Amino acid sequence: MDLLILTLLIIAGFVLYIIEVFLIPGFGLTGLAAIGCLLYANYFAFATLGPTAGIITLVITIIGGVGITVWFMKSKTLDKIALKKSIDYDINPLKGLNIKPGDQGKAVTRLALIGNAEIEGHIIEVRSSDGFIDEKTPVCVDRITDGIVYVRKI
Repeated sequence: MDLLILTLLIIAGFVLYIIEVFLIPGFGLTGLAAIGCLLYANYFAFATLGPTAGIITLVITIIGGVGITVWFMKSKTLDKIALKKSIDYDINPLKGLNIKPGDQGKAVTRLALIGNAEIEGHIIEVRSSDGFIDEKTPVCVDRITDGIVYVRKI
């Protein structure tokens, strides 16, 4: 009867560990229950069946835990939950726009040094070279440096 209880505790611990690893990732209630079952199985083996059975149970739990972990690492489960997307953000916001110094437009928002302006039919973020510029004020592209458009009042 003791051997049956010990076997059920080990099996329950491994099943809960598999559920924790494969179905419910994270350290939750099933992980705690798995640890509890396996620790109690080892305690139960040492307390009721003696040190030889306790050491055998300990070795079985260590080998089983390592085996399940290796199985998880080699399975495709990590590939299914891993992030595979790459970020292809383009740093240059002016790409494809034919904006050059001397182009004219008007401020869409108030340029409190930075704001939006409509230049060549495109609304883009600009910086003011002159200081504050009110909205709907005509502006001219002063210079373009490192993808930043500097404008001044006309």
